Amino acid sequence: MTDRAELLEATLECFPEGVALLGEDGHVRFWNRAAAAITGYASIELLGRAVPDELKSLLEACPTPPGHEAAGRTAAPAYGFSTHAVQAHARHKVGYDVAAMARLMVLRDGMGCRIGAAVVFHPAECKDALPLGVTGDDEGLQSSQDDMKDRLEALFAEFCSGGHPFGVLWITVDQACGLRKTHGAPACEAMLQKMERTLAHGLRPAEYMGRWGDDEFLVVCHERTPAALAQHAQVLAGLARTADFRWWGDRASLTVSIGAAQAEADATLATLLERAKAAMFISYHAGGNQISAAPTRRGFAASATEEQACSPS
Repeated sequence: MTDRAELLEATLECFPEGVALLGEDGHVRFWNRAAAAITGYASIELLGRAVPDELKSLLEACPTPPGHEAAGRTAAPAYGFSTHAVQAHARHKVGYDVAAMARLMVLRDGMGCRIGAAVVFHPAECKDALPLGVTGDDEGLQSSQDDMKDRLEALFAEFCSGGHPFGVLWITVDQACGLRKTHGAPACEAMLQKMERTLAHGLRPAEYMGRWGDDEFLVVCHERTPAALAQHAQVLAGLARTADFRWWGDRASLTVSIGAAQAEADATLATLLERAKAAMFISYHAGGNQISAAPTRRGFAASATEEQACSPS
């Protein structure tokens, strides 16, 4: 017979928001699947351990009301969740910044003694806001993003109404940041245009591609399965290596890092792009010239990001 603890744990596992339970000693006692998806840290890595530095800002985000201070950790009101969620940041396991909205609640036993705390959090971005690559002040790139957004929103609406499956490939050129530093912005832009023409040779008639950031491209593919999408990404990665770019006699060997994600009917378009972006980061931080296929939403860490200066936008 299922006991009450198992029922409560199963309930918390089903929450769409991240849920963390902390003991009075500050160690993690529970970490649900959504928390793992948002931060990249699996429960097996955290249970029974102190909160790692990368997550402290998130799990200690709520302000401390007068009279409820806790040693080494911020506290919340004596009963119930803190009135307002506050924006906090954590460092995702693969290295990028995660912005989230968090609420904290003090947990007490039947005698009123504090026994721990619960933190509930979710990505800070509006669920309808699409993650974009960085474009600075380039109106041309912003226009490309706007055009791609319109196409994506129409395609996703069609997909949710029973239309054909599709997926996206988030692509960054591994050498873009270094080329911009050593040869300047004009050289980098010429290289990106060369790469765009090269990748276009690998697109099928129904597919389309656009600039999604200073150093990034987004490709919309009509593959029916994640495996087929990843295989198509491999083809494009191979084409990218054939791009022969020269600048004032200097030759640059080019490679790309690709994140692939298949659309899911029970998710949002923003979630689809977050999964593709996070998968791209995995490829990039693994050394580049790689393909990473995002697992389904349930098992993947997908969250909005702020990138470091030399990360792929």
